[in-house]
Amino acid sequence: MTHLSMFYIYAILLVYMKGIFGKKNIYLDYAGGTPIDKRVLRKMSSYQKGFFANPSAIYDEGVKVREIIEKSRSSIAKELRAHSDEIIFTGSGTESNALAILGLITNYKLRIKNEGLEYKIPHIITSNIEHPAVLKNFELLEKRGEVEVTYIKVDDNGLVNPKDVHDALKDNTILVSIMYANNEIGTIQPIEEIAKEIRHFKKNKQQAGKYEIFGHVDFSAEKSTQVLAPSRSQAPKISYFPAFHTDACQAMNYLFTENIEKLGVDLLSFNSSKIYGPKGIGVLYKKRSVELSPIYDGGGQEFGLRSGTENVGLIVGVSSALKIANRMKKREVDRLTTLRNYSINKILALQEETGYEIILNGDREKRLPNNINISISDISSELLVIELSARGISVSEKSACKSDDGSSSYVINAIRGDNNLDKNNSLRISLGRQTTKKDMDIFVSSLKNILEKYKKWN
Repeated sequence: MTHLSMFYIYAILLVYMKGIFGKKNIYLDYAGGTPIDKRVLRKMSSYQKGFFANPSAIYDEGVKVREIIEKSRSSIAKELRAHSDEIIFTGSGTESNALAILGLITNYKLRIKNEGLEYKIPHIITSNIEHPAVLKNFELLEKRGEVEVTYIKVDDNGLVNPKDVHDALKDNTILVSIMYANNEIGTIQPIEEIAKEIRHFKKNKQQAGKYEIFGHVDFSAEKSTQVLAPSRSQAPKISYFPAFHTDACQAMNYLFTENIEKLGVDLLSFNSSKIYGPKGIGVLYKKRSVELSPIYDGGGQEFGLRSGTENVGLIVGVSSALKIANRMKKREVDRLTTLRNYSINKILALQEETGYEIILNGDREKRLPNNINISISDISSELLVIELSARGISVSEKSACKSDDGSSSYVINAIRGDNNLDKNNSLRISLGRQTTKKDMDIFVSSLKNILEKYKKWN
């Protein structure tokens, strides 16, 4: 019997015991998924019942559905201070990331091929703690020999140094992808500072006489004799390479997203299931100047970039959820920051009471208001998750996308280096709108009881 199988059997037994003892559930995995806000659910329900026609149809019912979709698109654009045609609906945050990354690479390759220009392998910059939805695409492209990738190492607190990004930029860099906030340890990256470094690089490249030719950068010192891409002024335009992409799935509830231009990104991905909206829909912001190609073809919906009949209910849901999240943002940030700090202090105090070494993973201040990630020595995080679940408390040991693969967290490994505090042992406690001080007191008390229980066995 495998290690994981034994844990699953134990989990089933504990869940059964939980049912017998009737424990109240305390949900502390909001980073993994949020419940749908009742206001969002009501709005979705009204549209799903009466508006089922195909939005591409030209008869009245279809036109009405199209109007609802475009109104929702405009609403999201308004929340980001973007243009409506810069908002693309996808099926998830993962797909939004994939469209941004693969769509940019595909567009670059096609334009070079169509114009008969010399192909240079494009260079990409990312960090070593990105979400798998980003890292796996880069690894796939690397295996195919289609790109070269520089993985910026984060510091011990999980933060990217903007100067490291600047130093990694090359003339053939076409994409920088750094997540806004990490999904495991909650560290907030300096996105605006990174954007400034990229802008300075572009400016210097322009001054050096390197022009964009149909999306391709001329790397020679002399001005190219090729025909330049047409523009209104017929003058060479500044290359949008490298484009700057950020995965903002964890950020939308808590961080600055209300002015996309000021944030400084060209591409931004987020999903509905992290902002108290429905699952099954994501959003990609794409700056007008950035060109993508579809990663598959079909009916040509979403400006030709994401084919498939749009789901009006889900689109209304994510639009409504984002609007509510922005209205609640300041209040929730203040409330959860206070609750997070209170809880961290209580958790770390358990070291003295239980004898276990407990470490907070990630920066103490530059982290999401709802994120607590800890490592505890000499006890399995899987065991802690199961024991807490038996007591009606839901937490995660790492990213929900990687929680069942049996491997250690690459994010924790990246910040810990050689300091091996049972590298498999990381517990993610993520708070949300329904989390109270009483919930956190119960969590801390339950964790203490579990640690004391197993301390006797050591």
